[in-house]
Amino acid sequence: MNLRTKFTAARYSPSITKMARRSHHRPTLALTCLITLYVLYSFFTYSPFYHISSTSVDLVNEGILNRSPKVKVYMYDLPRRFTYGVIESYVFARGGEAVGSDALLKYPGNQHSAEWYLFSHLNRMDQDRADSFVTRVNNPDEAELFYVPFFSSLSLVVNPIRPNVTNVPLDSPVYNDEQTQEDLLEWLEGQVYWKRNDGRDHVFICQDPNALYKIVDRVKNGILLVSDFGRLAPNQASLVKDVILPYSHRINTYKGEIGLENRKSLLFFMGNRYRKEGGKIRDMLFQVLENEPDVIIKHGAQSRESRRAATQGMHTSRFCLHPAGDTPSACRLFDAIVSLCVPVIVSDFIELPFEDVIDYNKISIFVDTKNAGRPGHLVNILRNMSPEKILEYQKELKEVKRYFEYEDPKGTVKEIWRQVSLKLPLVKLMCNRNKRVMVRDSTQPDCSCLCSNQSGVSTTL
Repeated sequence: MNLRTKFTAARYSPSITKMARRSHHRPTLALTCLITLYVLYSFFTYSPFYHISSTSVDLVNEGILNRSPKVKVYMYDLPRRFTYGVIESYVFARGGEAVGSDALLKYPGNQHSAEWYLFSHLNRMDQDRADSFVTRVNNPDEAELFYVPFFSSLSLVVNPIRPNVTNVPLDSPVYNDEQTQEDLLEWLEGQVYWKRNDGRDHVFICQDPNALYKIVDRVKNGILLVSDFGRLAPNQASLVKDVILPYSHRINTYKGEIGLENRKSLLFFMGNRYRKEGGKIRDMLFQVLENEPDVIIKHGAQSRESRRAATQGMHTSRFCLHPAGDTPSACRLFDAIVSLCVPVIVSDFIELPFEDVIDYNKISIFVDTKNAGRPGHLVNILRNMSPEKILEYQKELKEVKRYFEYEDPKGTVKEIWRQVSLKLPLVKLMCNRNKRVMVRDSTQPDCSCLCSNQSGVSTTL
């Protein structure tokens, strides 16, 4: 601990201050002025790396980062088949017709729309991105990072799971996501900037848990923009190297004020009851909650009717349940946040977006899977919470919900690029390190990999 840190700690320690007053003589006026000036200087110039915020949003950390230089990003001009061509293939697979211009193509709205928003953001005029943490450069030699705008999540679902379109010609070519991924990698491997640093300064978005699954092991050196690590191996992704994204919320944002008068239901959940892998907790929760009074928990698949019912349920409930599904995270969490419905998270391996500026303990309740399955445990926690505490949660939710609005100019897209910009020092370190490191015969993960959820720290109720 250096002298400045000791002095700062002493300033905020009442016990030390009292001791000092007892043990020292009254300082002279000059000395008092000198100390006062030093304290003021330290107060206005000292920015501790670890900052504890009294609210759910760390505005000090955010403010410091707002003054950082913009990171220079070069967005590849990919062949059309990897961007607009994916949208077109999606439309054709559902019986749609060709449009005259790419500007008329509409990205299908879904929870993995981040890839479209980031692509659109970099395609805007410079003056429309003045508040961004990154700036687009047209000369790749000037770039610090390279963005690969492949619509990987949409590519995964181009072919409908249950085709029921009758006006699609039988001789129409069938879209192949795996081949498209392979073709993308082949194209990248022909680029000098990819080969220069083995892709370490490249950014890929693969928000759907299965996106890029065919080639992810060959692009893992880059920065991956993902929703969680549920389908990724420990040597493919990490909290240090990659960025956690929020899903696009599917229901309408709550426009009202905080309050409990119109929120008559205690707890709300609507979604698939039966899931595989980590989502088995859902069936258990149905069993312990479905007969509880003032709890609404029902099975429902994705549809317009379901979204309307979910909007109504979340906007009129105090708490919204977020259990794990096939993967730890889902759009339901972000639906709850923009509804000001306090999320109750039952997902032991979840990773959350933007945790350097958002304290999720102030906007949500975490219950471990084992205890959540005990009859009465979960509802007792919620029923014993005071109205004042619930209103406090709602107030914090209202503060942070802009971080989960992709269409807000100061919302999700801006924050994603801020998170990406924070990776640049590590990218530079790894690129320089890779130039001098010899080939090693080792089965251990690369030192840049800090895998998620391995601290062993319990945060349950």
